[in-house]
Amino acid sequence: MLQDFSEWFWQERLWFPKGLGWADLEDRDGRVYAKAQDLWVAFPIAVAFLIIRQIFERTVATPLASLLGVKETVRLKAPHNPTLESYYCNVAKNPSQTSIASLCKQTGHSERQVQRWFRRRRNQDRPSLLKKFREASWRFTFYLLAFIAGLAALIDKPWLYDLKEMWEGFPVLTLLPSQYWYYMIELGFYGSLLFSVASDVKRKDFKEQIVHHVATILLISFSWCVNYIRAGTLIMLVHDSADYFLESAKMFNYAGWRNACNYIFIVFAAVFIVTRLVIFPFRIIYCTWIYPITIYEPFFGYYFFNGLLMVLQCLHIFWAVLIIKMAVRFLTNNEKVDDERSDKDETDSSEDEEMEPEKKDIKKNGPVQNGHSIHNNNHNHHGKTE
Repeated sequence: MLQDFSEWFWQERLWFPKGLGWADLEDRDGRVYAKAQDLWVAFPIAVAFLIIRQIFERTVATPLASLLGVKETVRLKAPHNPTLESYYCNVAKNPSQTSIASLCKQTGHSERQVQRWFRRRRNQDRPSLLKKFREASWRFTFYLLAFIAGLAALIDKPWLYDLKEMWEGFPVLTLLPSQYWYYMIELGFYGSLLFSVASDVKRKDFKEQIVHHVATILLISFSWCVNYIRAGTLIMLVHDSADYFLESAKMFNYAGWRNACNYIFIVFAAVFIVTRLVIFPFRIIYCTWIYPITIYEPFFGYYFFNGLLMVLQCLHIFWAVLIIKMAVRFLTNNEKVDDERSDKDETDSSEDEEMEPEKKDIKKNGPVQNGHSIHNNNHNHHGKTE
C-alpha cells in the first residue's frame, strides 16, 4: 500500500509542467540537482541546533542577561492544597464562580483565598523573564546570522534583482553549494523549533505559530524536491530580514530598557510591513503565481506551492494587525509597547488585607525569603513582545 501511495504521490504530472519530469533532475555533465533524500540531512542538523541552543543559553544568553540587568520577579507560591491542585490540573485553570463556591465548601477557605490561590498557581506556570530572554537571544542570533548568510549567498545572483530569473530554465536549475547549506540549515532550525515547541514560551498565538512552522517546513521541503530553490531562497531571505529586530526588541524589553525596546520595535514594524505586506505578496507571490503561467500550463504543484505561500501571507496579515496596533499606541500616546499576545503575571497586591497576620508582619518589615527580597508581582518588566 505504501509503495502504491508513493508512486501516486510522486507522479510527474502532479509536480512538473507538462513534458517535464524527474528524469530532467538527474545529475549529468557535472550538473547537480536537489534530491528528496537530501532532506534527511536536516534531521541531525535540527538535533544539533537543540544541543547548541542549550549550550548557548547557558554560556552566552545567561551572562548577557545579567550584564543587561534582567531582573527576575520572585513569585509567591501557592500553598500546597491537594483539592485545588487537582482541580487546577484536571478541570480548569480559571474556575467559574460556581466552581469557586464549591471549592470553598470543600477546602474551608474563603472565596478570596481560593481566587488568590489560583492566581498564584497560574503565575507559577508562567515562564520567567530569564527564560524569555534566553529564548529571544537564541532566535536573535540565528535570524541575524541567517539573514547575513542568505544575503551573502544571493547578493551576486540575478534572481535577487530580476525575480523572473527564478524560472529561467526551470526545472533544470543547477544546485549551488550555498543553496544546499542555506536550505538544510533553515530547515533544520525550523525543525528544532517544532521539536522544542512544548518547552518554549507559549503565547496567545501558539496555534498560529504551529501552523507557521509546519507551513514553513512543508514549503522548504516541497520547493527543494521540485527544484523551486531560487524562489525558496528569496522567500527565506525576506522572512529573516525582520525577525532579528523583533527578537532584539524582546531582549531589551526583558532587561527593562524601555526606549531601546520601543524604538527597535518601530524599526521592526516598518521592516515587517515592507517585507511581508509589500515585497512578499506583490513581488514574490506575483512571480510565483502570475508569471509562471505565461511559460507553462498550471499543474498541481503550482497550486500547492502558491497555496502554502497564501497560508503564510494570511499569518503575515494576522500578525501585522497586532504589530500596527502596538506601534500606533506607542506613536500616538508614547506608551510602553505591550505585546497583544503576551500572558502577564496576575498581581496579589489587592489581597494584602487577606494575608495571614504573620505574613503581614513580614511584609511590613521588608519581606525576605532564603536571603532574597520578595518582589511584588506588580513590579514587572513586561513591555512589548513577550
